[in-house]
Amino acid sequence: MREAKRITLRLAIVLLLAFVSFNQLFADDDTIFHETFDESFSGRWIVSEKEDYKGEWKREKSEGHDDYGLLVSEPAKKYAIVKELDEPVSLKDGIVLQFETRLQSGLECGGAYLKYLRPQEAGWVPKGFDSESPYSIMFGPDKCGTTNKVHFILKHKNPKSGEYVEHHLKFPPSVPHDKLTHVYTAILKSDNELQILVDGEEKKKANFLASDDFEPPLVPAKTIPDPDDVKPEDWDERAKIPDPEAAKPEDWDEDAPLEIVDEDAVKPEGWLDDEPEEIDDPEATKPEDWDEEEDGEWEAPKTDNPKCEEAPGCGEWKKPMKRNPAYKGKWHAPLIDNPNYKGIWKPQDIPNPDYFELDQPDFEPIAAVGIEIWTMQDGILFDNILVAKDEKAAASIRDTTWKPKFEAEKAKQKVEEAATGTDGLAGFQKVFELLYQAAELSFLSKHKDKIIELIEKAEKQPNITIGVLVSVVVVILTLFFRIIFGGKKAKVEKKPEPVAETSNKEGSSSGDEKKEETEAENEAAAPARRRQSRREN
Repeated sequence: MREAKRITLRLAIVLLLAFVSFNQLFADDDTIFHETFDESFSGRWIVSEKEDYKGEWKREKSEGHDDYGLLVSEPAKKYAIVKELDEPVSLKDGIVLQFETRLQSGLECGGAYLKYLRPQEAGWVPKGFDSESPYSIMFGPDKCGTTNKVHFILKHKNPKSGEYVEHHLKFPPSVPHDKLTHVYTAILKSDNELQILVDGEEKKKANFLASDDFEPPLVPAKTIPDPDDVKPEDWDERAKIPDPEAAKPEDWDEDAPLEIVDEDAVKPEGWLDDEPEEIDDPEATKPEDWDEEEDGEWEAPKTDNPKCEEAPGCGEWKKPMKRNPAYKGKWHAPLIDNPNYKGIWKPQDIPNPDYFELDQPDFEPIAAVGIEIWTMQDGILFDNILVAKDEKAAASIRDTTWKPKFEAEKAKQKVEEAATGTDGLAGFQKVFELLYQAAELSFLSKHKDKIIELIEKAEKQPNITIGVLVSVVVVILTLFFRIIFGGKKAKVEKKPEPVAETSNKEGSSSGDEKKEETEAENEAAAPARRRQSRREN
């Protein structure tokens, strides 16, 4: 009986090993290129000899691991290195691009992306690899100033013009803000679908031929505004016009002032006419080093008169001003619907001479994998660079290479955060990602720099995170509602008084009246030098 159990156990182990070996063999068949940097990259990867690229690449262990990677060793340098594939790889049947990167010193300003280059016949050589070298795809993190995104750029040949155009993925995911190892995956499918994964989680899905997913779209619009079309001279875009039959009422006084003296006002009882509002400070003394020959005659500084604090006011009393009930301002004819209104003119659409149709992007094959970046930070570590035919192969490598490292780093980070009291930030990561994406919205473009600055403060200073996030959300919502409901606020009077009403038939005083009101209110609200006078109470 025991012998039978031993045989059964051995058979199970053999089958398990066979299954794992089969899966590994299957994954290996789908793997086109996999760089682990377990061995020296010297001789296999070619460092650019271009003069601008002075950054030194090193093969170093990831902090806390025995796993090696390709390290950006110096800050504020340009780096370029490339590895040719055994043979060019077609993208038309789908491809999976994946790599790990760890920002061990953080990333304030710099890139950590890869370029997948076209064959050398396109006009480049490994030792001359630089920013102008022709690529098919650029993919990976980039962060500097208001830029915070995981780039995906397809360089596509326009079949009509023959020019190569960069098509940028719209609203890409943001870059994780921590110093952990992260894995980035781009899955290109034969049905034109694109998936972007960060740490194995889908962050973005797009279609290469969808007009809303790439900027500019791969497929141009069928029609365009006619560049030669001209607005007719008699085209009237005014929805409202002044009523030509309206006349100013005879009793409309344009010269009546906005404010008049309040003749009914009475001086408050106890007003101190003979007391000044300010007196010499009795506690002030002339400084010992005061030299009257050089500094002039010393005068004590002024201070509020304490007698005026107990009285309604001091000094000469004057009757206050009040709003003139007869004020109407400059008369304007009321607006009526324009009988000749034709709407806002725009040129007519014509067929786009550059339009073309695509069933699938005309992907250029990739013949090399390169890293060409400029960064202000060192400590960027690249590892497990993968080109595969199937996403299962990428998932298998993620699980066996990235996941154990990430989980170990995450556990260590939690211990460190708990010790420093910053562990609460972990739950805000998705919020940060959403806010970075929101900052890219067009209606926030004027405020983008400030919003990004606030988000970065929230990431770095846990003690103000919640307050800053609330502020950012309030700003975004305020701007959104201002667009929806209009940006002008109703004017609020401090001391509203009834004003003579004017019907539309008589006209309006909207133009100069508003200007006069604003000037009068600004003068009335101007503060006194030391404290507000109460003479007009």
